[in-house]
Amino acid sequence: MEYRIEHDSMGEMRVPADRYYGAQTARSLENFPFGEEERMPREIIHAFGLLKQAAAEANALLCPEKMTEEKLTYIRQAAGEVASGSLDGHFPLVVFQTGSGTQSNMNANEVIAGRGNELAGKRLLHPNDDINMSQSSNDTFPTAMHIAAVLSIEGALLPALSHLIKALQRLEQENRGVVKCGRTHLQDAVPISFAQEISGWRSSLERDASLIKAALPPLRELALGGTAVGTGLNAPRGFDAAAAEALSALAGTPFCAAANKYHALTSKDELVFMHGALKALAADLMKIANDIRWLASGPRLGLGEIFIPENEPGSSIMPGKVNPTQCESITMVAVQVMANDVAVSMAASQGNFELNVFMPVLIDNFLRSVRLLACGMRAFTDRCVAGIKPNREKMRDNLHRSLMLATALNPHIGYENAAKTVHLAHEEGLSLREACLKLGFLDGETFDRVFKPEDMTGEE
Repeated sequence: MEYRIEHDSMGEMRVPADRYYGAQTARSLENFPFGEEERMPREIIHAFGLLKQAAAEANALLCPEKMTEEKLTYIRQAAGEVASGSLDGHFPLVVFQTGSGTQSNMNANEVIAGRGNELAGKRLLHPNDDINMSQSSNDTFPTAMHIAAVLSIEGALLPALSHLIKALQRLEQENRGVVKCGRTHLQDAVPISFAQEISGWRSSLERDASLIKAALPPLRELALGGTAVGTGLNAPRGFDAAAAEALSALAGTPFCAAANKYHALTSKDELVFMHGALKALAADLMKIANDIRWLASGPRLGLGEIFIPENEPGSSIMPGKVNPTQCESITMVAVQVMANDVAVSMAASQGNFELNVFMPVLIDNFLRSVRLLACGMRAFTDRCVAGIKPNREKMRDNLHRSLMLATALNPHIGYENAAKTVHLAHEEGLSLREACLKLGFLDGETFDRVFKPEDMTGEE
């Protein structure tokens, strides 16, 4: 491999000749040798491309004598390439670096300067003086965190969640009037329609979507303009608002300047709040997937009330076995999101004085949750939920064998007599009708008139 010599304030460093980054990136790569699997999330790198271009636009507006049109032209192009992902190979740094993300900020500065100079055909741009103008790592990294969070949630998570909700809406309509036994405490309960059961799943996810959307506005507030400690030192007046306006245009979604930069640099409560909503979604997905695999259990010795798609063989030794693998996948995603929430919360609690220094590990776990949920929901929807079919015969059989149907007798014979009917039926293996008649609580004609399981759901 060929190298060139670059320098920073601490001295010279060898840098691969085909890389745009400089000495600070090379130094960090040497100091934190965790390996490629621990690289900074790509979403953060792309967010840096957007914010560096937005910062240059604001600088050109407010201090054109420093950010000339020539410099802006090449920063726009180079930063745009970073934002598009075409320069990902020039961002080798890992999550476990300085807690402020300083080296990743400098990685972006060096790559944009290096690529911009290549485009210009001369040494036009300096990483610190031009690309980092009016900025500090302390305000750019939290800004990149918010940008990445908003774009990933709007671009991947919410569409995947909407896709799942629509599949459940379709199932709900298809299964109106299909009556089955309800269950509480894993025990038989009164009748419910399959559509009503599905509506509970669907409504839970709709509420999760509303919680996630409610958590988005605080994430649109950016630390950019606070520079090192929140005072805005070395940033021109109005830089924060101008940069946020430029960023909004570039990203295609609104952002604004945080009103209090001291808060924006040190507190990560907005990300904790949003991840709490992601955890709520994970909890509901866990519940729904568990319901589905319980209902599909069998095929002969379980509940067997629904059929789910058979996607792959389920055993290396038991021929013909098929398992609810999509349910298992999405529940494992839910467990990981809940675990990530611990890391997010603990990292957010480590704001000391004017800066939080656990930001890289916080956003790494946050974005992993978003990716896992978005991908997991897509697969769960397309390879499981969309193919659910009711086993009507089994539902009907289970419904009519349920002793909890005696609840419908309460208004006619009272709770205690209904309980006696249930106990006799259970002890002697009788139907509820046979037990009720044997005890003399109702005659056959009256029992048949008041005891209609299909009419007990209240479904219109």
